[in-house]
Amino acid sequence: MAIRAVYPGSFDPLTNGHLDLIERSLRLFDELVVAVVTNPAKTALFTDNERIEMIRDATRHLREIEIVVFDGLLVDLTARLGARAIIRGLRAVSDFEYEFQMALMNRQLFPELETVFLVPSVDITYLSSSLVREVSRHGGDVSGLVHPAVAEALNRRFSRPGNGSGG
Repeated sequence: MAIRAVYPGSFDPLTNGHLDLIERSLRLFDELVVAVVTNPAKTALFTDNERIEMIRDATRHLREIEIVVFDGLLVDLTARLGARAIIRGLRAVSDFEYEFQMALMNRQLFPELETVFLVPSVDITYLSSSLVREVSRHGGDVSGLVHPAVAEALNRRFSRPGNGSGG
């Protein structure tokens, strides 16, 4: 029986840090569901469909990836998908307290579900979607921080021609 995990996030946009965790998760689990969170309280830079397309483009080389959009409780999604684990990234100690509380709540709601914390590769530990958006918004080069399809989408969003090299 294949063991499935869910990697939730806004992925607005997908970064090389996200890709690192996706690739490493597939070494641990047979199947991975990348769950794009819809949060009506936040204004996303990209639509759900745009985020799905960027994830699809960046993960074409990987096996056993499913991409879904969801809102509501993560434990409900994992139960519906038959997943046994949630993947969460920890970039800094400051991430741990929040993630620890969420893992305990998820365990309370769904005791059979495990949370697996992964630390990103050291060269991209600092990387976040919000930093990528900010750098790109101001014309900076994000080509080394995101997949080329994401860099193109950022350039289109901020009305710049080119291949991801910024202004």
